[in-house]
Amino acid sequence: MKLNLTINEEKVSLDAEPEMTLLELLRRQKLLSVKCGCDKVNCGACAVLLDGKAVLSCLIPCGIVRNSKIITMEHFSKQAVCQEIIKGFEKAGVNLCGWCNPGKIFAAWEIITTFSNPTREQIAERVCDLRECCAENDSLINGIIYAAQAHFEKERMKKNAK
Repeated sequence: MKLNLTINEEKVSLDAEPEMTLLELLRRQKLLSVKCGCDKVNCGACAVLLDGKAVLSCLIPCGIVRNSKIITMEHFSKQAVCQEIIKGFEKAGVNLCGWCNPGKIFAAWEIITTFSNPTREQIAERVCDLRECCAENDSLINGIIYAAQAHFEKERMKKNAK
């Protein structure tokens, strides 16, 4: 089947088998930040943004992504918000091993864009599925809190400057 997609803000038309996963399709496009990590659906190594929502690409059949917008870490890592998240993680001592970073970073992004002032409980609920992640849960929660604070402070300063 033919899929029309936008991958990292570039429109593409790709051939794919309906049973192929989004993970397989993206790897075939040489997008190496999307990895098959655990085969258990909980490490986050294959995470991407699909139409603005953090998803595990190993779960998504290609047949349902037609006309979708997909962002991988190759593109997202160049965004200012990604740098804010990474700084928050560093402040909290979160290990950025390179393997499960997409799961941690995209979970943080989704939390920051969903909640204006996320609570520990809201964050814990969102990151509980990252069981195979190399970061200790409390550190990851703290890192997301720090990233959210930095992000919202930056947004507040932008508004005040206008």
